Parts: sequence; structure tokens; C-alpha cells
Amino acid sequence: MPFPPDSHTDTKVFDLLEIERIRQTTGLQLIASENFTSPAVMRATGSILTNKYAEGYPGKRYYGGNTNADVIEALAIERVKQLFGAEHANVQPHSGASANMAVYLGLLNPGDTIMGLSLDHGGHLTHGSPVNASGILYDFKSYGVIPGDERIDFDNLRELALAHRPKMIVAGTTSYPRRLDPEPFRAIADEVGALLMFDIAHLAGLVAGGAHPNPVPYADVVTFTTHKTLRGPRGGCILSKAQHAQVIDKAVFPGSQGGPLEHVIAAKAVAFHEALDPSFKDYAHQIVKNASALAAALAAEGFRLVSGGTDNHLMVVDLRPFDAECTGKVAQVVLDEAGITLNKNTVPDDPRSPFVTSGVRIGTPSVTTQGMKEAEMPVIASLIARTLRHRDDKAEVARIRAEVADLCAKFPVYPNPL
Repeated sequence: MPFPPDSHTDTKVFDLLEIERIRQTTGLQLIASENFTSPAVMRATGSILTNKYAEGYPGKRYYGGNTNADVIEALAIERVKQLFGAEHANVQPHSGASANMAVYLGLLNPGDTIMGLSLDHGGHLTHGSPVNASGILYDFKSYGVIPGDERIDFDNLRELALAHRPKMIVAGTTSYPRRLDPEPFRAIADEVGALLMFDIAHLAGLVAGGAHPNPVPYADVVTFTTHKTLRGPRGGCILSKAQHAQVIDKAVFPGSQGGPLEHVIAAKAVAFHEALDPSFKDYAHQIVKNASALAAALAAEGFRLVSGGTDNHLMVVDLRPFDAECTGKVAQVVLDEAGITLNKNTVPDDPRSPFVTSGVRIGTPSVTTQGMKEAEMPVIASLIARTLRHRDDKAEVARIRAEVADLCAKFPVYPNPL
């Protein structure tokens, strides 16, 4: 039976895709967990491998016809092991969340005690939030940041670890603007006999590019997403010591996933190849330089930076000193109208709910991919500040939107049609 004759002219979907392309390329994309992928990554993601079922692993599939899928998946595995210096890699997780849950499933038993960073202090849902499967199935004890200093409180972490004797300590964040040195986590884990899992979902590209310490030599398991700073397709990955390889692989398949997305794995292989290029180191370091410059410029505009600044690709901005009435929810909406995309975010010990928040999270991976550098960061900070100061003036917001488009036109992310 042939395809419908008008299947290639689904105007409802493809018109919306074109509108989305325009939105992305004419506005400032400042969500810390987003990035622009290369045309090669997108080509692989939309490739013929989307048709292939490949339950199992290279050389051990439950379906025939996987000769090419096997080679591609093996290539992705070897490339990511080389990129991070890992003993074992599983490239099948569909996301960072599924990667984390597979690690828990493989190395722990339901009800086991785990320690993770509190969600409202910069942790992730899968680090023990009570509304997430991690917090429902496991006994998570949360550690946090030091009041005022707003950096991880390692003394308190150690005290909690000695008191609760967790089976695993999870290091990793989703809105923490400072370095995550692996040594203190490893020392505490060793003291209490715990496994150490390092979630570098946000930091993977910085680690790959040498702009952030690599936790692979220190951690039992490292999980990450392949998008964000790594600039690949949306997906996850698990790196581990060789001794954990078998249980990790079984926890991914058949433990928690069925058929892998081999078209996405092909795109991961492409992204790992790109990250192995020497130019990626320049890119990773430029992300950090841009974040530092943007944080300084925002501080000069009257915003408060959580922890006083940033060491990585993101910053968390407390809006209250700038304007006590401007919530993160309000800021996100009006900035979207001005073509500046970011997300509302709680600040440590935020009195407002996660649906309202007192802050926003801002990241520089996407604008760095476009080619923007330190000189553009004060311009972006000014556009943000002006939008929030004039958030009730529709005409001024529209003028700022035009300025944003002009700025982005100078840094076309995709010079040629996709």
C-alpha cells in the first residue's frame, strides 16, 4: 500500500516547523539545557534508521537486519569512551532521566538510601524529588547549599552521609552555577562505603572540551544527556567502570527500555565525532567565558547572581533586588515576547512556588554556537533588563524584539536552508 499522496504536504505540521525554525533563529535562545545541533546531527536523527528495530546490543540482537545498526552503535560507544576516557559506555538511554533510573535499577534495590542535591538548591527531579520515581522508589536524603554562600555544603553532606550511610551518593545538578569538583564527593563516598554516581547532564560538553573537571576517573558511574552543552541529539548515555558494565546494560535493556532509537544513536555518534575535533575545546571554553561575561553584565544591571556568579555555562538570577514584584513566571513570559527565551527558576530557599519562582536560569551554549562572544554579552544583558523594566509597555517590548532579531541576524546559526 503506497503512502498517502499528500503525506509530504502536511501543511499543519510542516508550517509549524517552519515557524519554529524562525523562532529559534531570530531570537536569543538562553535556556541552559538547550543548544543548536549541527545539520549533520539533524540529518542522522531523521535518517533511515528510524525504521529499524534493534532490541539488544551489537552482535546480540533479537531481530535480524542489524548489521549496519550494530556497526553504528559500536562506533558511538567507542567514540564516547575515547571522549571521556571511560571503561564502558551504554549509548541507548532515551534521556538523562532514563539513564539515571537505569543506574538505580542496576546498582540498587528499591528502598535503598541515596543522597542527592535538593531540587530547590539546584538538583534534578531524578535526584530524589518526591514526585519523581526516584523519590518514590528509593529513600533519598537531600543535601544542599550553604546559606548566603550558596555553594554545596560538603561539611553537611559528610555529616548526613555518616548519619544515613547511603548505598549511593549522587553528584550533579540542573541549576548550579559553580564547579563540581569530583574529589570531595569521592572522599565522602569512600568514607561511608557508598557508590558514587555523577550526573553531568549539563556539564558533559564542558567536560569533553576540557572546560570542567572530568569525573569519570573518580565516579563508579557517570550519566549525561547528549544535548545541552555536548550539542548532540536529545538522548542519554551512561559511562561506568568495567565491573558495572553487565548490570548497567541489563538495567537499560531489558530492565527499563525496549528497542533503542538507532537513528538517535547514529546522531550521538556524529556528535561524539564533532566533540572529538580540537575546535570543540575552543567552543567549550568560550561557553564559560560568555557565561562569566553575561553574569557580570547582569550584575551591573542590578540583578543578583546566585552564589555571586558562575564557573560554568549557566547562571541563576535572583530578580528580587532588581524588581521585587517581577517573578520568574512574569519574566519568562515577557522575555519570550521580546524574543529572549529562558526559564523561570527557583533560587535557594525561594519563598515562591516552583510555578512562580523568584528567579530565572540563563545559559550560553546556544548563543556561543551562533558565534557570539564576550562583546555581545552586555548587549544581551541590556536587552533583558530593558524588557523587564518596560514589561508593561507593549510598544517598547516590540522594539526590543526587533533589536533581538537584528542581533541574531548577525550570527546566523544555519546560514543555509535546512
